[in-house]
Amino acid sequence: MQVKPTRADKVAQTRERILDAAERLFAEHGLFAVSNRQISEAAGQANNSAVGYHFGTKSELIKAVVDRHVAPMELIRERLLSDIGADAGVREWVACNVRPMTDHLASLPGATWWARLVAQILTDPSLYIAELDESTASDSRRRAEEGLRHCVPDLPEDVARERERMMRTLVIYACAERERALSEGGATTRTTWEETAVGLIDAITGIWLAPVTAVAVG
Repeated sequence: MQVKPTRADKVAQTRERILDAAERLFAEHGLFAVSNRQISEAAGQANNSAVGYHFGTKSELIKAVVDRHVAPMELIRERLLSDIGADAGVREWVACNVRPMTDHLASLPGATWWARLVAQILTDPSLYIAELDESTASDSRRRAEEGLRHCVPDLPEDVARERERMMRTLVIYACAERERALSEGGATTRTTWEETAVGLIDAITGIWLAPVTAVAVG
C-alpha cells in the first residue's frame, strides 16, 4: 500500500527543489542576476512567489543553501581532527583544511555547484554569511587552523594570516574551476576529487613551508 505524502512532506520536497534550483542558478549566473521567478520556474513551481513564501528574502535563501553544505563539511572536519595524531605535521593539518571541501564535493551525487556558489558569495561584499566569515569560524575550523599555525611557530603573524587567506582562496577557486570544467564536459587537471585534494594539499603545504622574504620599507 502506497503511503500518501503528507502536507509536511510536500512542503519539504518543494523547499528542496527550490534550494537545488537556486544553488545551480546562483553558481552559474551570479547571486543577484537571478530572480525569484527564474528560481521558481527552474524548481517547477507555477507560483512565482514560492521562493518568498518558503524562504523570505534572497539573503535568507542563500543562507539556507549554504546551511545544507556547511553541516556535512563540519562532520568531515571533525572526523579528520579526531584522527590526527599528536605528531602531525604541516601536511596533515593542511589536509584538515582542504578535505572538508573536496571530500564533501566527492560525496555529492551528479553535478555539483557548491564551490562555484562559495566563490560567488565571497566576491560580493554586500552579502554577509556568518558560516563563511573568517571572524566567526566554527570551533572545528579554528582548531584546524590553529593546529597548522602551531607547526610553523616562527612565521610572523601577518604572514600566517596571509597564508591562511591564500589557502582558503586556493581551495575554493581550484574546486570551482574543476566543477565548471566537469559541468561543461571539459578536461580537468585531476581525474577525481581525491586526486584534486592531494594536489591542493601538496601545493598548500609548500605555501606554508615557503621562506619569508623581508620586504624593505621606504
